[in-house]
Amino acid sequence: MLPTIADVLALETVRRGNPRVVAGADRLDTRVRWVHVGEIADIAHLLRGGELVLTTGVALPEDPEKLAAYIAELAGVGASGLVVELGRRFVRELPRPVVKAAEDHGLPLIVLARETPFVQITESVHSRIIEIQLEELRASEQLHEVFTELSVEGASPTEVLAQVARLSGRPVVLENLAHQVLACESAGRDTGGLLAGWESRSRAVAPAGRTAFDPSSGWLVTVVGARGQDWGRLILVFDAPPTPRDLVLAERAATTLALGRLLERHQESLERQAHGTILTGILTHAYSDPDEAAARARAVGVPLTGRKLISVVIRPTEPTEQTPSVPGLKTSPLDGQAQLGELAEATAAACRDARLPALVGALDQDRVGVLLPLPPRTSAEPALTALADRLRMLWRPGSAFVLAAGSVVESIRDVRRSFLEAEQVADVAVRQPDGRAYYRLPDLRLRGLLHLLRDDARLQTFAERELGPLLAHDAQRGGDLTRILRIYLDAGRNKAVAAQKAHLSRPAFYDRLRRLERILDTDLDDVESCLSLHVALLALESFRREPR
Repeated sequence: MLPTIADVLALETVRRGNPRVVAGADRLDTRVRWVHVGEIADIAHLLRGGELVLTTGVALPEDPEKLAAYIAELAGVGASGLVVELGRRFVRELPRPVVKAAEDHGLPLIVLARETPFVQITESVHSRIIEIQLEELRASEQLHEVFTELSVEGASPTEVLAQVARLSGRPVVLENLAHQVLACESAGRDTGGLLAGWESRSRAVAPAGRTAFDPSSGWLVTVVGARGQDWGRLILVFDAPPTPRDLVLAERAATTLALGRLLERHQESLERQAHGTILTGILTHAYSDPDEAAARARAVGVPLTGRKLISVVIRPTEPTEQTPSVPGLKTSPLDGQAQLGELAEATAAACRDARLPALVGALDQDRVGVLLPLPPRTSAEPALTALADRLRMLWRPGSAFVLAAGSVVESIRDVRRSFLEAEQVADVAVRQPDGRAYYRLPDLRLRGLLHLLRDDARLQTFAERELGPLLAHDAQRGGDLTRILRIYLDAGRNKAVAAQKAHLSRPAFYDRLRRLERILDTDLDDVESCLSLHVALLALESFRREPR
């Protein structure tokens, strides 16, 4: 790190001149990039910023306004400060306009009461700058060696963070873009205190640039990602501003983490990429002839000809939680893309365990697709059950997913229709899964029908007509009467049970029902009216894309 003006004033060669700060005493932490000796008044255009200017003042103008302009020009080009040796032009002190201009522009101004060879000052400061640069170069080389070795060894994020904490002596945290902690090294600090309220604290820290220090939080933040796909942030916690070495350390660690993620995905997904390409080609009719698709599938060990074909779509129901690796941290979810990659790999392993040759690949950011070719006389139900059971054993503990199947088809030409059906079933089932092994269109009953019709303007008009006044009432008053209506209908219109589920006393619940009747202008004891409202609520769910 470059020396500050305070560091320069502490040098023996400068102290011999009996230096005295006459302006900008609060700016002595300004860094000095170089020392420049100059006597002319129009020196500013020769500077690039960061220079400490030394002068005797012999060639400076007499006019106070021109002296003030001289100071303003130095500050304007970013000079670190101005050192004036007294005795030749200015005998005992500097003119007041010079001092005032320096104070106004925040330019540190120092006078030397004794004659001092400027060459000694420049040699001392420049030697210190070069020493610092050499130290930083050695440190950078050391960091390069450490993190290159970690990259070659395929180190895990935990191993990378351990090295960062060791080299910096600071706590370090890796988070995803949802501000959820993926890994942490506390460097001897209390981990619980470090991570307390992490998400809200992290959201409040958004420094500009890919690597930047936020003084208010003491966080050095660098973005982690590659190929334009950022997936996390690496955060080092400091009590003081970080050094340039710390910046290099953070950036090298982030690069190693990004490279590790790319290599890991590349290694684990070569087969998935091949399968996914074939699936996409079938679904988009990219192959001019179904025989081409069959040949490509056969080349990866999945025969499609002469088989019954059943399409399967698998979707996670909630963000997956893995076993905490950080003390005091409840969960450590991975981002959605990594989660889907794991699900695809686990699905492929489940197919192998169940001896079901299949094409397995990600369809998009939310779904894993499976094309199962079954022998002509094999029933689909046992195969789907076996696949679901094996997948629950192989995927991460505590994970949840829905497995939806389309209709059995006989030709590759009909696979797209089967997949579209499976996707629709998955979209409905993921909203309210009931724990069954797999879902098919007949299992969804009314929910399935409403989901298929969700884009129909007539269904949307019906739901708005039935529930519009209630939704407007809740939106305007921040109420929860829509939730109360749903609880009441889900309880089969049993008021006592509904009141208990709503955590309300019976009188309070009955009062809400009366308010509902007034708002909706209907009788909640009428079966047909309640049926109509219930269908409208289910339709409303189908309009809202996010899972419940």
